[in-house]
Amino acid sequence: MFFVDTIEVAGLGNRSYLAGGPRTAVAVDPPRDAERVITAAARRGVRIAYVVETHLHNDYVSGGLELARLTGAAYLVPAGARVAFDRVPVADGDTVEVDAGLTLRALATPGHTPHHTSYALQEDGRAVAAFTGGSLLIGTVGRPDLVEPRLTGELARAQHASAHRLAAELPDDTAVLPTHGFGSFCSAGTAEGDATTIGRERTGNDALVKDVDTFVADLLAGLDDVPAYYAHMGPANAEGPAPVDLTPPALADATEIAARLAAGEWVVDLRSRLAFAAGHVAGAVNFEAEGQFAVHLAWLLPWGRPVTLLAESPEQLTRAQRALAQVGVDRPAAAAIGSPAGWLREGERPRAFRRASFAELAEAYDSPGRTVVLDVRRDSERAGGHVAGSLHIPLHQVRDRLGEIPSGTVWVHCAGGMRAAIAASLLDAAGRDVVAVDDSFAAATASGLPMAQPPATVPVSQDATA
Repeated sequence: MFFVDTIEVAGLGNRSYLAGGPRTAVAVDPPRDAERVITAAARRGVRIAYVVETHLHNDYVSGGLELARLTGAAYLVPAGARVAFDRVPVADGDTVEVDAGLTLRALATPGHTPHHTSYALQEDGRAVAAFTGGSLLIGTVGRPDLVEPRLTGELARAQHASAHRLAAELPDDTAVLPTHGFGSFCSAGTAEGDATTIGRERTGNDALVKDVDTFVADLLAGLDDVPAYYAHMGPANAEGPAPVDLTPPALADATEIAARLAAGEWVVDLRSRLAFAAGHVAGAVNFEAEGQFAVHLAWLLPWGRPVTLLAESPEQLTRAQRALAQVGVDRPAAAAIGSPAGWLREGERPRAFRRASFAELAEAYDSPGRTVVLDVRRDSERAGGHVAGSLHIPLHQVRDRLGEIPSGTVWVHCAGGMRAAIAASLLDAAGRDVVAVDDSFAAATASGLPMAQPPATVPVSQDATA
């Protein structure tokens, strides 16, 4: 009998896997905090004999090298991936025995990257699961534009061919176990459901139901912006990530927090957006430590800029530090725990701003172009309609386009409130008068606000991939 355990990395929208038999196991695409995989193996009472990567990841720092070092496992990496560390290079068709009667077979599936490799888990020679990484996902595929712009078209065609290869070589009841596709920006589309098989994908996956030209055209037309920090993940994984250091950072007092702000460093308040809006340190920005906060912070943060974290509890700080390490923000410069009462110098008062609903925005709305409404959703979201006269600057561009926002009170919204809160904190830190619309965009039409379809795309001042 075999097992497959899923290790969720929800903040990245990814999954890692531990699979094996009664005695030994293989870890697939492990997260940076490798001890999670070791704990899963200990729970099963198995030894990790192999650690495998489907590709050099562009969206997170891998824990594979460290996991192999800690466990003594063989570290299998696609042969075509150029790396600066010792590993076992894997080529198409290579197999390893995971446990008695249980083997792992490599299948070259280029597309997400040129060297991408999937792995079929075989019990007594028959495939029972396929670890498809960023190749075949649930209903879609991994995006092909993260390696080199000149290769994007070629890799999109390779994704189509790789999906067809998996469908042709694996039985219909083979479980498809991708790494991406659960909210990851590495996915070219949105997954429906959280489990699938080759047979189900054969009838529903775009790569398997569309001809190659239609598939490629649709895939390329649907690609959205790429998080800026992705540019640093591939090189970090190729170099060989250092062991993660999750020891607590040095604690800062109010004087040090003020000094770091004055030096142009980032001070990040991890509390809820409700608490931040009610009162915070002037100049701090708010990334509430939930969901994909680490992705958004790494995307907006000038790479390498020191970060001080303000948390309401040691537990919140620990969780945030772990999440940030996944995306290469390894060591906070400092931290503080508590509330603004302890983070402000004597005589300083906290800043605050309003939170509102779309109904309240409708009451304040004057006419298109007169009420300053800032929409920070992505292009693909705005394509479904927007508040008439609103200015569109996707969240990841707000920091660099503050000068484009007209004077006056800025009502900022997204689809649900979280990204609007981040943008509102950036505007507040710049001294702007801001109102954060903390509401579902579905309420915008019901509120009576005039809605409009978007105009033709206008070039923006910042390349989102830079």
